[in-house]
Amino acid sequence: MNVTELLRLLQAEHDETTARADGLREQIEQLTRALAEIEARLAEIVTTRKVIDSLALPDHTQASEEPATVYQRTVTAFNEHPGRVFQVRDLHELLGLPTDEPSINVTRSTWNDSSVKDSSTNPDAATTRNGLNVL
Repeated sequence: MNVTELLRLLQAEHDETTARADGLREQIEQLTRALAEIEARLAEIVTTRKVIDSLALPDHTQASEEPATVYQRTVTAFNEHPGRVFQVRDLHELLGLPTDEPSINVTRSTWNDSSVKDSSTNPDAATTRNGLNVL
């Protein structure tokens, strides 16, 4: 291969690499613009949510937590007390959630005495019956 051919190939590779670099710079500029637009929109959404929360909830201490946060706290409670059997009211008290809701004041009037005996003598049976063995 002579020097002229080598220089021609080198120039072709230079041109191709320059074109690719220019294309990547253009993509970066487009993505940077799109990111700025999305971040601005996200800031607007956060601000809107704060305004709506302040208008909808007169007492900010009564605001309910995000479901993911309550879920994480629940999982943490079970992990911190692995052998403990929680009733709904106990779990609500442990997590600082309201205990005056009718949905947590459920009685076991439909259980017969054998169900209570089974769960007290064989906790695995109660776990299986409640469907918790699949976890």
